Amino acid sequence: MTANYERNMILENGKYDVVGTRPIRHDGADKVTGRALYGADFTTTGLLHGKTLRSPHAHARIISIDTSKAAAHPGVKAIVTADDLGPAVKAGTIVDYGEADADLKYIRDNILARDKVLYVGHAIAAVAATSTHEAEEAISLIDVQYEVLSPVLTAPDAMKSDAPLLHNDLVTELGDDLENIDAKDNVAKHLQDKLGDLEKGFSEADVIIEREFNTATVHQGYIEPHNVTAIWNTDNRLTIWTSTQGAFTVRSAVGAALSKPVSEIKVVPMEIGGGFGGKIPIYMEPSAALLSKKTGNPVKMVMTRREVFESTGPTPGSYIKVKVGASNDGRLVAAQAHMAYEAGAFPGGMIAAGVKCIFAPYNIPNVLVDGYDVVVNKPKTAAYRAPGSTNAAFASESVVSEIAGTLNIDPIEFRIMNSAKEGTRRSDGPIHPKIGCIEVLEAMKNHPHYKAPLNNPNTGRGIAVGYWFNAGLESSAHINVNNDGTINLVEGSTDIGGSRTSLSMQAAEVLGIPVQDVNPSVADTDSVGYTAVTGGSRVTFATGTAVYRAAQDVKQQMTERAALLWDVNHESVEMEKGIVTSTADNGLRMTFKELAAELNDTGGPVIGRGSFDGKGEGGSYAGNIVDIAVDPDTGKIEILRFTVFQDAGKAIHPSYVEGQMQGGSAQGIGWALNEEYFMNSEGTMTNSTLLDYRMPISLDLPLIDTVIIEVPNPTHPLGVRGVGEANIAPPPAALADAIYNATGSRMSDLPMNPTAVMESIWKQ
Repeated sequence: MTANYERNMILENGKYDVVGTRPIRHDGADKVTGRALYGADFTTTGLLHGKTLRSPHAHARIISIDTSKAAAHPGVKAIVTADDLGPAVKAGTIVDYGEADADLKYIRDNILARDKVLYVGHAIAAVAATSTHEAEEAISLIDVQYEVLSPVLTAPDAMKSDAPLLHNDLVTELGDDLENIDAKDNVAKHLQDKLGDLEKGFSEADVIIEREFNTATVHQGYIEPHNVTAIWNTDNRLTIWTSTQGAFTVRSAVGAALSKPVSEIKVVPMEIGGGFGGKIPIYMEPSAALLSKKTGNPVKMVMTRREVFESTGPTPGSYIKVKVGASNDGRLVAAQAHMAYEAGAFPGGMIAAGVKCIFAPYNIPNVLVDGYDVVVNKPKTAAYRAPGSTNAAFASESVVSEIAGTLNIDPIEFRIMNSAKEGTRRSDGPIHPKIGCIEVLEAMKNHPHYKAPLNNPNTGRGIAVGYWFNAGLESSAHINVNNDGTINLVEGSTDIGGSRTSLSMQAAEVLGIPVQDVNPSVADTDSVGYTAVTGGSRVTFATGTAVYRAAQDVKQQMTERAALLWDVNHESVEMEKGIVTSTADNGLRMTFKELAAELNDTGGPVIGRGSFDGKGEGGSYAGNIVDIAVDPDTGKIEILRFTVFQDAGKAIHPSYVEGQMQGGSAQGIGWALNEEYFMNSEGTMTNSTLLDYRMPISLDLPLIDTVIIEVPNPTHPLGVRGVGEANIAPPPAALADAIYNATGSRMSDLPMNPTAVMESIWKQ
């Protein structure tokens, strides 16, 4: 690896012909010219428009729903409520729901409220009409009678013994080795990870620091609202067009919600205008399907921006208490965490991932982590780029930096001394395979940014690292060889970050053809084998492996065809860099394109197939160095310089990797400094517009420099690790560290907006 740093540097490991280059993305022209079709662009004959009636209360019993006035409104064709989903079901039926499983009862209850509404914006009924405006007027005519109940809006409040119960039948699900209890409360799950002897570890510590942290609820901030068009055909088949991160997830969830076999459902994924985990769950799809079934017409539904904020899954707010002990020689000897994450209105939040990630960058012999999945009167939480890890890293990294300062050890050197590496056991049990944590830290230590002077008053430098374990899951792909030497690549992963091109590059690398000769497409659920959700940074790794195998299948078949054409033993035929040769005769030589032209005369079309079983993903580490200036009069933070480092395994398309690193960092910065759900005491979000919800814009940020570190993942044929997740984890902790070094004040709550910074300074 080179140590000569430049802007957007790649510390390379391994050279390829196609992999590692920067071709123009296949979908680029359609997107910049406006030809790309997103979900809201879909239209068809006889289209009706649907709108959803949503609760104005955060917590209330539904006494009655009267739809008669709405049904009589001109233009209204159908109305659906929870009764149309079928009889109520008990908890316990588990459904494939993208990155994790979910309970059918809670999926249904979130689609259309049955007995209670559990957050402002909770869907109650849906109307189909001849125009959007008529549908909007109609839902205002639906009369719902409520018994309003007290809401509970944070995990600590929900865990109090006298807190209002969201679910009367909810009993805490316990992890292994925990004592069973039969109490009903708002804790949906209690997880516990143990490693070593915690009491013994703390007894060996010379320095022990314990701190408490709170993080606000934030939204993923994708620009495109949720949308769906559904047609329930006369043959009982249902077709759904939607912008989703997982067409097969939509198929399985809708099938379960409607008690309909997946064989009768086709989901067509449209282009997607951002997701970051937030477009994995279903919301309007079952309602649109039922409205179509009642009317016989296709029904289209598109959320408003307010509906997106109030009615779809944000990332969880959290309360975390961290206690860490170290010896005077700089060894971390013990760590403990109490983590309470908001699940939103229904169980199944991000706590499990947070528990896995909180101490994963370090080799700590004695660890105890307790995690709590807590229901509150907010929308059901959804994934957001390394879901649960950012909350965890803010807490753990803040304490690690404080310990390093107390021991007067350089904070990066302290982390290197205690870094996780191959063979280190995580607190949740698994042993790390080959990982790049030390390599990331070494790159940070040696970078000019870390060595640059920072002498101006009210300025500070901060550092932090973060971890994401990445996802594997299942994928399928097939390749059709055209007689002109090009190939058609068919795969099932929604393209959010340029995966059509990164997958095409892996196929091109195997076949030795230009990536421009690969025509990629994201297929519907009828046209490709099962492929899991686009999430968890799995696509370039998992679907990439399926594509690699499909290309190898093509390669095998092409050499067989050449052997047949040349009348030689197949074992003598080789194909390298797009050239087919035979060791039996040096004169036998054809290009891939030339051989493709002969396929119809040697047995017909060549179709390569590949699949992947979802294992071997390999975790990724990211690190930040950030310089800031703090206005002493207002508390406003100005970011002067920001560098992000990340282990990508192998950067298939470096520009896309850089974009992922910069995008995740920008989102982490917004989470750290500005973004939050402002909730009043009744549980209403008061900043549900992009004007009031303060995401960072270009004027808020410097050019974010990137350093790609390549520590190849041995379980992927090209060394790929997912790169879209870990980069969001370190920014809050790095910025908190920088604020401390600029002001002497340690921040413990997110967001660290100007008011919070000034209040922290005044408390000193």
